[in-house]
Amino acid sequence: MAHMDRAIQYAAASRVNYRRPGVLDPRFRGDDDLIWGDTSDMVNFYGKSFASRLLIGTALYPSPAIMQAAIRASGASIVTVSLRREAAGGKTGDAFWSLIRELGVTVLPNTAGCRSVKEAVTTAKLARELFDTPWIKLEVIADNDTLQPDVVGLVEAASILIKDGFEVFPYCTEDFSVAARLVDAGCKVVMPWAAPIGSAKGIINRDALRLLRDRLPDITLVVDAGIGAPSHAAEALELGYDAVLLNTAVAKAADPVAMANAFRLGVEAGRTAYEAGLMEARDFASPSTPVVGTPFWHAVS
Repeated sequence: MAHMDRAIQYAAASRVNYRRPGVLDPRFRGDDDLIWGDTSDMVNFYGKSFASRLLIGTALYPSPAIMQAAIRASGASIVTVSLRREAAGGKTGDAFWSLIRELGVTVLPNTAGCRSVKEAVTTAKLARELFDTPWIKLEVIADNDTLQPDVVGLVEAASILIKDGFEVFPYCTEDFSVAARLVDAGCKVVMPWAAPIGSAKGIINRDALRLLRDRLPDITLVVDAGIGAPSHAAEALELGYDAVLLNTAVAKAADPVAMANAFRLGVEAGRTAYEAGLMEARDFASPSTPVVGTPFWHAVS
């Protein structure tokens, strides 16, 4: 009964936002009360720790106000920003940057739209000057239709930038050989896609993502692109991924603010499930109710 009371208390706290997203530990520990403000399970990016495992983009929203409200609802500590959008300048650019500052989040600039190593490196250097950060979400796109990364150019650009002092967040495919080369180049974060950008298909190659997690246990892994539903985000966290990054699934939802909150809950659920220890899938049925001790007329002869 005491555990039920605590469960009700936790649910109520979630509804009225008594807790900071990602900080309250939802697990019950013996007869103790809920653990408030527990920050032991934080995600680490280049030596910096964050409570939220959801990173969110700032493009495609119906309005700047909805963007700001959605980011707040997501609980995200990190947002991605395109240099091209910010560099447009003028009153629109200033207003956008003011909204981001009001959120108090960490900015991760990206090289979205770059299609060559030279262009990506130049854009990254401009972003470092503009945002005063060594962080860069590195994108080198090979194909206009699929927006698939140019993996050869990506590794080359990452090597150049890391030697120049950048802390690189590379957007790549789920290919282990590519991820391994990025790690060898010095990347401490790798961001494989779940599916092509904006496709909303969710995780297409689950086995490949699982292999990445198994083979790169000390690397921070973030599923980036192709996430379309909170269940997709939960699945990524259940696989042991450290975080997910998404944009379109929230920005293009009928209600972006409500969807952002749904993704927050999905990420929290996925991480909690991973930590709790998921049972292994089986090929055959296994009874959940033991026969021993049940009335004889229920026993199987």
